[in-house]
Amino acid sequence: MNKSKTIDIRSLTLEQLKGKLVEMGEQGFRAKQIYEWLWVKSCTNFDEMSNLSLALRDKLKENFAINAVQVRQSQVSNDKTIKSSFTLFDGNIIEGVLIPAPERMTACVSSQVGCSLTCKFCATGYMDRKRNLNADEIYDQVVLIAEQAQKNYEQPLTNIVYMGMGEPLLNYSNMMRSIDRITSADGLNMAAKRITVSTAGIAKMIKKLGDDDVRFNLALSLHAANDEKRNEIMPINEQNSLKSLSEALKYYYAKTKNPVTFEYIVFHNFNDELEDAKELARFCKHVPCKVNIIEYNPIALADFVNAEADKIDQFAAYLRTQGIITNVRRSRGKDIDAACGQLAIKEKGVESIS
Repeated sequence: MNKSKTIDIRSLTLEQLKGKLVEMGEQGFRAKQIYEWLWVKSCTNFDEMSNLSLALRDKLKENFAINAVQVRQSQVSNDKTIKSSFTLFDGNIIEGVLIPAPERMTACVSSQVGCSLTCKFCATGYMDRKRNLNADEIYDQVVLIAEQAQKNYEQPLTNIVYMGMGEPLLNYSNMMRSIDRITSADGLNMAAKRITVSTAGIAKMIKKLGDDDVRFNLALSLHAANDEKRNEIMPINEQNSLKSLSEALKYYYAKTKNPVTFEYIVFHNFNDELEDAKELARFCKHVPCKVNIIEYNPIALADFVNAEADKIDQFAAYLRTQGIITNVRRSRGKDIDAACGQLAIKEKGVESIS
């Protein structure tokens, strides 16, 4: 079968699929049955759609493709984190991570093949952005990681973070549609509040989140609360200054009433002084928020070093004196390059467990 002549069936809305079926001489109500197979049962093979006739299944195979994501390889960290590389229908490869914890099972998913933002401390930022992921490719990562959680830890997936490869807000429509399929009753039916989308800071798209009145959580990768320092490590800040971000966040909060999470890596001798903490505390006054201080995970392409533990503790303590909810997050999966900022398709010494 020449897939270039077929349509990715999961790219269609229910109404579009209904229209295609009618064009093929089939009854429109079949669309709902097919949608249930695709999005509720996560079926990736037309032959398994057992309540459809063989003739209809053959027609579906002739006219449509299911561009399913495949687990390529998986690695298990000493802390039980599982990192997987996934092969896409066109041969591109992305990575996703299962982060197990006593109270939760979290899937960290990618939204792009590579990234265009060139953040200096992030391995993905040194890769080229090849393309955006389709909504079904994001959805498939969730399904496959959920299967790993069940198989390896006998626990259901509880949370999803869009913190893998790529910038979700630069793939806005596919990101939003994937969340719709994950949260809908005719999808995976997960609660939107269990989903967090992390952005490096695209002001106009943060405002669009407000206009769309989203129910999921928003996290901003801040890492510096003055423009000079942030420009140095996150070039995106040159077009999205802290002032424009603060205005966008205020707009977003006014529309959604959702508090925001600020993610902050404390780098040694860069943003780890009391003055840096004071600047961050001032930025936190713009909207109701909390701060997650994240441990830095070294990469070969950059010279950044994590701040000393006592510096991090002092930094967090100051924020708490200002009434800011502050959590210090320890890295997970660092030994297999699965931690925050380390995803870059490394596959040596892999233990396949998928």
